Amino acid sequence: MSSETRTHAALPLLARLAGVSVAAATIVAAAGVAATAAPAADPAPTKGPCAYTPTPDEPAARPVPLPPDPRRTPDRGTVRVTLRTNQGPIGLTLDREQAPCTVQSFLHLVRKRFYDRTPCHRLTAYPTLTVLQCGDPSGTGEGGPGYRYRDELPTDLPPAPTDPTGVRRLYARGTLAMANAGPDTNGSQFFLVQADSALRPNYTVFGQVDAAGLATLDRISAGGIAPTPEDPAPVDGAPAVPVEICRAKQGR
Repeated sequence: MSSETRTHAALPLLARLAGVSVAAATIVAAAGVAATAAPAADPAPTKGPCAYTPTPDEPAARPVPLPPDPRRTPDRGTVRVTLRTNQGPIGLTLDREQAPCTVQSFLHLVRKRFYDRTPCHRLTAYPTLTVLQCGDPSGTGEGGPGYRYRDELPTDLPPAPTDPTGVRRLYARGTLAMANAGPDTNGSQFFLVQADSALRPNYTVFGQVDAAGLATLDRISAGGIAPTPEDPAPVDGAPAVPVEICRAKQGR
């Protein structure tokens, strides 16, 4: 967790994702002759405008191919996705115009059933930050899809009324946004905003949660955060009531 997060309730949304871990050196032996291989070239990104880039140092938490990356990435209209969770449905409306590469990746992961049987591993309940974070099949907060892609940051969010500096923006209740571990490290983890929250505009917004989804989020939030021996009254941690995406599907 970053110092900014501790002091300002910003969002340390991934403890580890693409581009964050330290790569180990690799010694290769070929045909019985030991040799020190030259460093392998970085895997090539996809050739379209989204440039989905493999992250061999951060392998996929669940096997999934790279998303399609057509030259003409769809950038108009909305797409409906439903997360059927053990706590109730969460309906999402994805906005292609707002974040075309993000929507394309998210739909790809939905179609490949990457999110099925996946826990929502983190609930945050700071006074200025209340979100549920999902999208890591490992449930550790460190897992991703084995690739990363660039930010599509919002430019029209209003200033957060709780931040007198004017630096943070309002991520309003119902916002759907990508988690990340720094610039251009988007992968599979995302967060659902349960109450108006103040964040630096460093997180790609790509849709909205519907009314039924907000009711589900309210129930999850009301259950609180699981206490630990180190923190009997946490404001950030695993939901006290376990949350699992049983199935993610396009449509209602």
